[in-house]
Amino acid sequence: MGEFELIRRCFMQAQEGAGVVTGIGDDCAVLDVPAGQQLVVSIDTLVEGVHFLPDTAPEQLAERLLGAAVSDLAAMAAVPGWLTLALTLPQADESWLLAFSDALARRCQAFGIALVGGDTTRGPVCVMSAQVHGWVPRGKALLRSAARPGDRVLVSGTLGDSRGGLETLLQPLPTHAEPALIAQLRQRFYRPEPRLELAQHLREHVHAAIDISDGLLGDLGHILEASGVGARLQVDRLPLSSALQQLYPQQARDWALAGGEDFELCLTVPADEVDACLATARSLGICLTEVGEITAETGLQVLDENGQALQLLPGSWDHFRSKDE
Repeated sequence: MGEFELIRRCFMQAQEGAGVVTGIGDDCAVLDVPAGQQLVVSIDTLVEGVHFLPDTAPEQLAERLLGAAVSDLAAMAAVPGWLTLALTLPQADESWLLAFSDALARRCQAFGIALVGGDTTRGPVCVMSAQVHGWVPRGKALLRSAARPGDRVLVSGTLGDSRGGLETLLQPLPTHAEPALIAQLRQRFYRPEPRLELAQHLREHVHAAIDISDGLLGDLGHILEASGVGARLQVDRLPLSSALQQLYPQQARDWALAGGEDFELCLTVPADEVDACLATARSLGICLTEVGEITAETGLQVLDENGQALQLLPGSWDHFRSKDE
């Protein structure tokens, strides 16, 4: 199958969306940004052997790629608009591509995002990049640089599950592990659920935000650095799923702090806005948990249930950090 036939057969179904003047089929997409809105853009890449195992199902790759990318839009409280996709493949396997594109189209529809262009090429391993575009009301994007001393640190969902799901793929399963628990953790690894609705509902209550892709310690650290503040985290408040605690009780806390790829939100919220945020999350059926506080003194402390500081794990994943660092 040639490149243009591949595009026509596999990817034309996901191109409908708001603001698309000209989508797939021209040198560039032509797009209309809604009046009074600002464009926000992010890109995410998955590399075979680094981010996923070679035998991963194409449907799972589509769901993971798009979920991870759209999570960045959620962190800005943006409305998804458009997607461009770049695929490097060892060969043009029609059945693989159709399964990938069908799953991608379903997730595009769920997120309200339209595929408007991209590129395909041949290479030694599978590499896929998703660039996502969305919009926010002018001046209303949530940024990392707006945290203030006294803000409370809130996180959505449960943490560490994605790392637990990866562990079930890489290592022998725990003795007597229940299939339902394994499936739950793998679902969190393969199928991120961006907190789009939550972020948009909380936009007016939140000072700073980030999505948790590299681990809570590392991503909160990005907020602290950008805002010039510090924080205290209460480790006993970390939201942990029953599945993670049952399958990996010894690792659960550490993975919640630094496991990464949960794609939940970390928010800093004025103290008098916390109750409103928690009530909104409840109304949406989403868990939202207060886990710490922003401080004027820089640095990040993690405290145990007795208020004693714990030794920190490495803050976040860095592709270019050497093994000795």
